[in-house]
Amino acid sequence: MGVVIIDGSTVRDFVSNEEHFNKSVDEKFSSLDLNRDGVLSRSELRKAFESFRLLETHFGVDEATAPEELARLYDSIFEKFDCDGSESVDLEEFRSEMRKIMLAIADGLGSSPIQMALEDDDESLLKQAADLEASKNQ
Repeated sequence: MGVVIIDGSTVRDFVSNEEHFNKSVDEKFSSLDLNRDGVLSRSELRKAFESFRLLETHFGVDEATAPEELARLYDSIFEKFDCDGSESVDLEEFRSEMRKIMLAIADGLGSSPIQMALEDDDESLLKQAADLEASKNQ
């Protein structure tokens, strides 16, 4: 396990490095595209978000959330990603939404650094942003 320190500029630099950002997002997209058809279905994207358990926990403590409420939340997330209403998310839509999410995180962090404890094999976009920052300082 390692500890990284990031702030908004770390995340912004990662997003602005288009080659590195796109490669990272493309790899994430590929890992989520379970049937390898080049698009993410509603169920593929839902599985990804369910694995993050962002909606079922509060600071790591499980919370009971009604299945109907979870379904509505996951549907609304899917609709955000599915910009053209095609009932699937292509790579460009995924990149665009991930860029927006990462920039929102950067805005939220501002110039205040935070410490994150991450597993060594963590491949999250925030970890990749921290790794990119660290590679510049070497």
